[in-house]
Amino acid sequence: MYNILLVEDERWVRTAVKRTIERTELPFQVAGECQNGLEALDWLRDRDVDLVLADIRMPVMDGLTFLSQLRERECMVSVVLVSGHDDFKYIQQGLRLGVFDYLLKPVEVEEMKGCLVKWMENVGSQKPAKPEVKDAQELSPVELVLELIAERLPGEITLTDAAAAVHLNPSYLSQLFKQRMNQTFVDYVLHARMNEAERLLTHTSLRVSEIADRLGYADVAYFSNTFKRLKHYTPSEYRKRLTGIG
Repeated sequence: MYNILLVEDERWVRTAVKRTIERTELPFQVAGECQNGLEALDWLRDRDVDLVLADIRMPVMDGLTFLSQLRERECMVSVVLVSGHDDFKYIQQGLRLGVFDYLLKPVEVEEMKGCLVKWMENVGSQKPAKPEVKDAQELSPVELVLELIAERLPGEITLTDAAAAVHLNPSYLSQLFKQRMNQTFVDYVLHARMNEAERLLTHTSLRVSEIADRLGYADVAYFSNTFKRLKHYTPSEYRKRLTGIG
């Protein structure tokens, strides 16, 4: 189970965010709550979490100041900024400070799930989870497949491969997967690959063609069209909009 520190000045919003996290049915729990960035810095002095969800606008110390001071301490815990204001100035400042992701209020379950899954794929897979609720032998077939997808990313994995790994018929696994994740196996893998593309566009200077190649797309145009269909911008447009990198 991965631990989250929730930093938000309004109690009812903290309650709503906790419920949203629970509804993702992913292995995350809120281990602590703070009302502002200063309180969160104190909380983190002698405690450790995997991920911090912090509002941008808070009294005493806002989310960006909190993130800046956190980095000055060389604390590299992943931080997701949450705001009710769709302002790219905040995104750009957060990116410069190494924010992992950025969510807009109100955060819907699917958006939260996408963010947490992306964290699991890119960060969580590189570190052991906190004291496990289940050991590997007790994980459900779908949970095992999610781990397999995270391990194989950005390489390709088919439903047949996944079914063989968990000793199930592909058709039956497909039904289980859709029931649990509310999307097909193919759509989940596609979104995972495009989320990785989004991360590479945001946090590296790799060319679009290099990112396409890394994700297994021989046709750059097809990759760009797929990215635009899911993210509403071409890879080049997305990078320019967020980071100003051509």
